Amino acid sequence: MDLRKLKTLIDLVSESNVSELEITEAEGKVRIVKGPVGGPMVMAAPVVAAPLAVPVASAPAAASPAAEPAAETGHLVKSPMVGTYYSASSPDAKPFVQVGSVVKQGETICIIEAMKILNEIEADQSGTVTKIMVDNGQAVEYGQPMFVIE
Repeated sequence: MDLRKLKTLIDLVSESNVSELEITEAEGKVRIVKGPVGGPMVMAAPVVAAPLAVPVASAPAAASPAAEPAAETGHLVKSPMVGTYYSASSPDAKPFVQVGSVVKQGETICIIEAMKILNEIEADQSGTVTKIMVDNGQAVEYGQPMFVIE
């Protein structure tokens, strides 16, 4: 991607209310995320040659059928943001929930750290936790399934 075009995109994100912008073109992918002090932070994916693009594109498609059976057996609690998943409030503390825990809607079930802010994630449905799909300290993506509640 042209450096002038990238600078223009960074300036647009800085001056607008947009907090995140992702652009994919033939020569690569660029993601611009506005930092906590208003200055943008740029993360650019490496340029991928055309022959490698097919296997990379098919990898997420292969992962989604694995998530679908869990959706059939219960309610998926998905990550509302990109960040780092933590099962407890501190390394020495007991996890908020474990497999078999009964949770109520609105109860804290984990923490996701995003931009050095600890965000408590609440259960959006009452029930029993039947599966925890992420490990403590693991990076999570927006919309990634984390728990199954039945």
